[in-house]
Amino acid sequence: MDFFERIECRADKMDTLLCIGLDPAFSRTEIEKRGISSCAALALEQNLRIIEGTTSYALAFKPNIAFYEALGDAGISALYKTIAQIPEEVPIIIDAKRGDIANTAEAYAQAIFGELKADAVTLNPYLGLDTLEPFLRWSDKGVFVLCRTSNPGAGFLQDIMVNKDPLYLEIAKRCSALPISIGLVVAGNDIEALQKVRRVAPSSWFLSPGIGAQGGRADLAFAAGARSDGKGILVASARSISEAQRPDNVALELRDEIRRARDSFLSKASKPSQKATKATDEVVSLKRDFIDALLSTECFRLGEFALKSGRKSPFYIDLRNLVADPEAMRIAGRAYAYLASCCDYDIIAGIPVAGLPLATAASLEIGKPMIWPRMPFKEHGTGKHIEGRYAKGDRVLLLDDLITTGASKLEAIEILRSEGLEINDLVVLIERGSEGRVDMEREGVRLHALMHVNELFESLKENGKISEVQYSELVDFGKTI
Repeated sequence: MDFFERIECRADKMDTLLCIGLDPAFSRTEIEKRGISSCAALALEQNLRIIEGTTSYALAFKPNIAFYEALGDAGISALYKTIAQIPEEVPIIIDAKRGDIANTAEAYAQAIFGELKADAVTLNPYLGLDTLEPFLRWSDKGVFVLCRTSNPGAGFLQDIMVNKDPLYLEIAKRCSALPISIGLVVAGNDIEALQKVRRVAPSSWFLSPGIGAQGGRADLAFAAGARSDGKGILVASARSISEAQRPDNVALELRDEIRRARDSFLSKASKPSQKATKATDEVVSLKRDFIDALLSTECFRLGEFALKSGRKSPFYIDLRNLVADPEAMRIAGRAYAYLASCCDYDIIAGIPVAGLPLATAASLEIGKPMIWPRMPFKEHGTGKHIEGRYAKGDRVLLLDDLITTGASKLEAIEILRSEGLEINDLVVLIERGSEGRVDMEREGVRLHALMHVNELFESLKENGKISEVQYSELVDFGKTI
């Protein structure tokens, strides 16, 4: 059997989709204080405790090689001893994220598959197929290619648009189209990415880290990333298990949480296509209604418009005029409700000025309270930084009309966080360019947009409202924003 066949068999036999990370992290200060040998001994002791207590709940174990390399020879020795203690029937995935070519890649493959005897490895595909081929020659082994990662700054490269899709989706499409099974690393704390990648890679196995300490939930990750047969995703957790007083109890809870999500998922499988089609149709209809509202309220116009920079733009977008039509505002409210459905939050925060009426529409549609930061802050009156009722620690869904750069958003985030509020997600109706998404990723905020401006241009072209030449002109100008 090859790796993915082994994974399928163990998933069936043990009724688990939990992947347990073995990542004994020591800070530089700890290493200097304890000494490398002592840290390596502690790492091995911790690993053996986890393996002993959790093997029956684990579909696979996943050591991250960096934590062992950081401890020199003693750390590598601890890794070998750790692997030796994992039962033969449990697959071992080395999280190495290697990415090189030719004899260097062959050497990496020999080290991981030949010497460590690992069953699978994570790889960085940036150098192309040349990176994967030396590993794929080990026909009984598995490869997981980095697709969408769990770090806040992932979008800096992964959201670059390629063929009208973000880069991470293009990677998923190309890997899933290869004539050999390749797994994909898709962040367990990015529900939107899991859903999108699953749509373009319906049969691939996902390795989904980011559960627990990085904010992901096992049940939500499963629901978003599972295949139609209730498998196809390794839900990975490391710190939440290793740092627990009883790793076995936490692993059991996670396994059962995934099982419950799986059972619920499969119980609805009798009408999966009908339900999925209805959901897709609703989103398509929502976008169509929104575009109609943009045109009827003249929030979107074609022509020649002078920008603040002095440049001439062939189009102009100003969503502030949506307030002229109550139905347009209702459509906007529904759009924000759709975007917010994959976010965890307690309260909505609109960004002045354009975001305030839209946040009000969203608040009424969703039934969540609303606040707004005073921008710029004024000393007179009550002197409050934020209007509305909130409590320190509340999770805030940040809301604005559109995004080009992150300037005004960053100002709002700073004000809200200064009052002890937590901001992880931003929802907008339209995204222009990619700079704003990069700015948000750097700030640790996930951006959710109803559409990119290129989708608007595409719709106008398909409906005969603009010509092919106009479409190209609009898209080309959009690239310069």
